[in-house]
Amino acid sequence: MFPLRRNRRLRTNEAIRSLVRETVITPNDFLVPLFVVEGKGIKDEIPSMPNYFRYSLDLLENEVKELWKLGLKSVLLFVKVPDNLKDNKGTEALNPDGLMQRAVKTVKNVCPDMLVMTDVALDPYSAYGHDGIIENGQIINDVTAEVLAEMSLSHAQAGADFVAPSDMMDGRILTIREALEDEGYTNTGIMSYSAKYASAFYGPFRDALDSAPVDLVDIPKDKKTYQMDFANRFEAIRETEMDIDEGADIVMVKPGISYLDIVREIKNDVDVPVAVYQVSGEYAMIKAAAEKGWLDHDQIMMETTMAFKRAGADIIASYFAKDVVKLLK
Repeated sequence: MFPLRRNRRLRTNEAIRSLVRETVITPNDFLVPLFVVEGKGIKDEIPSMPNYFRYSLDLLENEVKELWKLGLKSVLLFVKVPDNLKDNKGTEALNPDGLMQRAVKTVKNVCPDMLVMTDVALDPYSAYGHDGIIENGQIINDVTAEVLAEMSLSHAQAGADFVAPSDMMDGRILTIREALEDEGYTNTGIMSYSAKYASAFYGPFRDALDSAPVDLVDIPKDKKTYQMDFANRFEAIRETEMDIDEGADIVMVKPGISYLDIVREIKNDVDVPVAVYQVSGEYAMIKAAAEKGWLDHDQIMMETTMAFKRAGADIIASYFAKDVVKLLK
């Protein structure tokens, strides 16, 4: 005899499945990454990220308006810096009229209520494609952290609501927090890339910003001396707890789908919002497989998105954000 309780009763049709669904996705879950370039009238598709674009500031306005109409209220800005403005010190990152600073102002002018977060790292500005200043073949931590603090302050002065340090330098959250506090930017938040792993999933992103590490003698060929070893689990918790102690308001795990265990570990351990980044390589793989007809694009997109939320993410940074929201509607 079957038991009196049959679990399949709650799966009979979409109405009951929707009624008892444990995890629900809404537009409020998303942080939308946006790539910005110099020029006018530019909407440049990224070859390794089909249907994702770099925007000049004039067309960035249109994109931001569309996002807002879809109910997407938060953006994360990245800039593609011309080669002639790159050096080893991140000089252009501190330019008050730099591309990032103008991008922040552009978003705020066209949509004042849009939450603007900014990428804080030196790799887009580095002649070597690294997140820090290089001396004697090494990434110099403390000097880099000071520049990142100046960079964060510049973004706050431009109108950024949150700065998002993605560099993985030790102690940079405290350095940034103190710089913001000293200048009166007490309401500017910090979303820290607290558990950012040295991953092969970042390839298309580095193509998008032309920010891959260069292959030169005496220069590190990868970012393994500062980004985390993907074999490590408990280290992610330590990194995250340290960032919170130093003043981080939101913490992030990056990449996403291969690190759901880390998302859950951190969510169980901390009392601040947890973000996850569904990175460019994850996006590119789904796009490529769907193009080949090997996977159903929309079903995989929704399944992976749901996985992030189910694992405990409060915020999902995703290149699929627009597509997901359109599908939800």
